[in-house]
Amino acid sequence: MYLKHLNVINYKNIRAVELDFLKGINCLIGNNGVGKTNLLDAIYYLSFCKSCFNATENHLINHNEDFFAIQGTYIRNENEESIYAGFKRNLKKQFKRNKKEYSKLSEHIGLIPLVMISPTDERLIVESSDLRRKYLDSVISQFDKTYLEHLIRYNRALAQRNALLKNWKDTKGNIFSQLELWDNQLAAVGTVIFDKRANFVEEIIPIFQKYYSQLSDKEEVVNIIYHSHFHKDNYIYRLTENRERDLSLGYTTTGVHRDDIELLLNNYSIRSFGSQGQKKCFLISLKFAQYDFLQIRNNLSPILLLDDIFDKLDKNRGANLIYLTAQEQFKQIFITDTQKDRLMNAVKETGKDFSFFEMNDGNCKLEFSN
Repeated sequence: MYLKHLNVINYKNIRAVELDFLKGINCLIGNNGVGKTNLLDAIYYLSFCKSCFNATENHLINHNEDFFAIQGTYIRNENEESIYAGFKRNLKKQFKRNKKEYSKLSEHIGLIPLVMISPTDERLIVESSDLRRKYLDSVISQFDKTYLEHLIRYNRALAQRNALLKNWKDTKGNIFSQLELWDNQLAAVGTVIFDKRANFVEEIIPIFQKYYSQLSDKEEVVNIIYHSHFHKDNYIYRLTENRERDLSLGYTTTGVHRDDIELLLNNYSIRSFGSQGQKKCFLISLKFAQYDFLQIRNNLSPILLLDDIFDKLDKNRGANLIYLTAQEQFKQIFITDTQKDRLMNAVKETGKDFSFFEMNDGNCKLEFSN
């Protein structure tokens, strides 16, 4: 699968760009702040119905404009797919596949598998568990539609239970019998979410460890441990056990919405003991493992976006990274860099077809293809 044609209007600092891409490596060259990352984010938006960096659609519209639009033409299983995303201020965003609008955005997730690696990935290591849960949810939802449906149901039930806990003094009837209703729903759906997260982590670990050993020049052991309040048989018990505490605090204190993954380097937290280069190598390995996992599950090669990929990597790790991208499973890659000569020398080593695009102040034009 690959992105053949892209048309972007008023997305962040990109006013109007229309480009053709090839299978292989598409390189975006330019100084910092000219729009390279924004162009990758527009491609990301077409896969996930949202920006990788901004939570609010209004912040994605070019200044002094009132809308943005992104149109992508993909070749998927030898068929052409047209994906359109548009948003106008104060209106609901539109998402269309082959000119037919989706009734629910969740129907689109997974159609265009994509993996993005960017400097902001370090937040997975250094910030709160909420980001790591969202990462798990994002990956699993790309290959498992039922998981996304269960996640939506869980969050709705959780919101209802939290509303009940917050306002229980104004509630008529037996508060515990009402909590029992939501507890049963959370337990039924939460158990499925727990199982799928646990299975995913177990399956991705050996792939992740393989990539880390290939990227790193040192004998280091990396691991991921999934932490949850629950196991299959104790979900209802834990919710019931914490009811008094939940009523006191006004929210649900236990559940899969509190899960986390622990990221380890040589059995120690990489957050506390990893260098910048080790953290970067850890995250790249995790994302490459995600790529392989999605490819196997979807029987499609995801699009790979590499934003400022050489930052914080020494020369050897950078060379190892390019060597990995030369492998057959990576069909279409987008790479941003400020140094044209460095990237040119790197992509030549892969043996893949490549194009170079020059970006300047939100404009982008093809410089050459090999």
